[in-house]
Amino acid sequence: MTDEQLPAQVFPNRFPEAVDSRPGVPQDRCHCFSQVRVSPPGAAASFHAEIQDTSAPGWLRLLELIEEAAADGREEFRPLPELSPEERRQIVTLPASIGRLTAVRTLVLYGSNLVRIPPEIGDMTSLEEFSPYTSRRLHWFPYEITRCGRLVNSTVSTRSIYGNYKYRPPFPRLLPPGDTILDLEGLAPARWGTTAARTCRVCTGPISATGPHQAWLSRVVATDVLPVLVNACSQACLDTLPPGAKGYIPTPHRGGAIEQPPPR
Repeated sequence: MTDEQLPAQVFPNRFPEAVDSRPGVPQDRCHCFSQVRVSPPGAAASFHAEIQDTSAPGWLRLLELIEEAAADGREEFRPLPELSPEERRQIVTLPASIGRLTAVRTLVLYGSNLVRIPPEIGDMTSLEEFSPYTSRRLHWFPYEITRCGRLVNSTVSTRSIYGNYKYRPPFPRLLPPGDTILDLEGLAPARWGTTAARTCRVCTGPISATGPHQAWLSRVVATDVLPVLVNACSQACLDTLPPGAKGYIPTPHRGGAIEQPPPR
């Protein structure tokens, strides 16, 4: 039997929300670093500075969708197809209430406009599959994602993340805590990467008002190596972190001009 005589195969579309006939562009452009070529020596990167507009219709609808999913105990959560393109564009992070979805096994955020994920994702104890594929502005993840002990499958656009093995884009430089008393519920994301840091992500103790001790670490998470940001209460807690993934910077670091392994 020739190839022409073989019956046609039909493959399922794993991400039907990628096909959207409604007008609008749900994702902003990102120019943090090149996602198509190796980063040149001395290249620098910075955090996205956007702060979530909690009055936006897309945000309010997302809160409703999370409440519905928590109430019915569903095992798969795909919120973006429920939003218009403009509403999707309004979502730059997820609500802390995402941690209430303890029954969810599959979380799909295909083509999102996200720039950060909240640490509460670590409370999704049943999570097995995480798919933020083509979320090209999502460059890093919170350390808490490593606490999702059942997470075995992931689909991440690796060329969009800091330190990826293809292009080795730089990590934003992390600074040590200062002497200024901070509002730990209202941190500047352009400086800290996050908007809140209440508890240590290593020992769960409180973080002092001068700010968190931060470090980058590349860890194997499900089927990808992800750059995770650790917010700790002390250098002693950072010293207890495990080594980085093979082929990546081997120890926790503060980013910036640090030397990375060559790209592959």
